[in-house]
This record gives sequence, C-alpha cells and structure tokens, in this order.
Amino acid sequence: MLRVLPASGAIDWPTVYQAELPRVLNYFRYRVGDLATAEDLTAQTFEKAWSRRDYYDDRGKFMAWLMTIARNVATDHFRRRRPTLEIEAALNRADSSDPAAELELKEQRFRLSSMLSRLPERQQELVALKYGGELSNREIATQMNLTESNVGTLLHRLITQLRSEWEAER
Repeated sequence: MLRVLPASGAIDWPTVYQAELPRVLNYFRYRVGDLATAEDLTAQTFEKAWSRRDYYDDRGKFMAWLMTIARNVATDHFRRRRPTLEIEAALNRADSSDPAAELELKEQRFRLSSMLSRLPERQQELVALKYGGELSNREIATQMNLTESNVGTLLHRLITQLRSEWEAER
C-alpha cells in the first residue's frame, strides 16, 4: 500500500508521482486513446493536484482525490473538443515480429476501439476507471456516486454485452 503521508503529515510528492503516474496515464489512455494527449492530461492532473495540495483532506483516500481531479481534467478536455475515442493506441502493447499476428491484433484493437466508442459516455467512463485507472469497484462507486454493487452489476452487464457483440461480428 502506498504511504503518501509521512509522520509530518505532508504528502510525499515524489513517491506519489512515481507510484500513481501509470494509473492516471492509463486512465487517460482509455479515455482519449491518443498517448500524447493522455500524457498532457496526466501532466495537467498532477499540476492541479500540486497546486491544490493544501485542500487535500488527509482523512480521505489520496487516490480517490487524485482521480477526481483526473476526471475533472478529462471533462474539461472533452468540453473543449468533441471526443473521438480511439483506444487502439492505448491497447497497442504487443511487440510481435510476426506480420500476420500483428495485423490480426491491429484488427482486433480496431474492432474493440469501435465498439467502445459507440458506448454511452457513462459506460466509457466505467471502462476507463476500471481498466485504465485500475480502480476497484468501491473506488469507482465513490467516483461516480454509485453503490459498489451497482458498479459490479454495470460492469458485468457491459462486459457481457461487449462479448456478445464481439462474437456476433465474427
């Protein structure tokens, strides 16, 4: 477990940045799809967290506070520009020397990206928080003002729906 508050009560920013940067970056990669934009939004999130560090209530969970800032940064980003969710860049993790396998993987990523982009914004947010931000159902519930049970149900239905669509398109 990340310890962000040393005995002095101050946030250990270098530790926080190193530990939480991948989760915040992945959240944005799922939300915007473009790595460069995700990096910019991640930087904005940490800048805002730093500038608002005096408002952090150490009785709360730090990651929930940080992800609230990240969600607000994402909302501001989408308000400025109409979203074009291309998550294939976020899923571009395989490094294969087999061109046929690479092509198949690229096609699968495109299909998944297309399926996710057709989802309502709320469902896209659930996917981004769960698989990009790696938040627990409890943390997602806090972020989205839902119950933990409701988050589990929504995610289960969403994954079932996506699997059905995936199989139907084969």
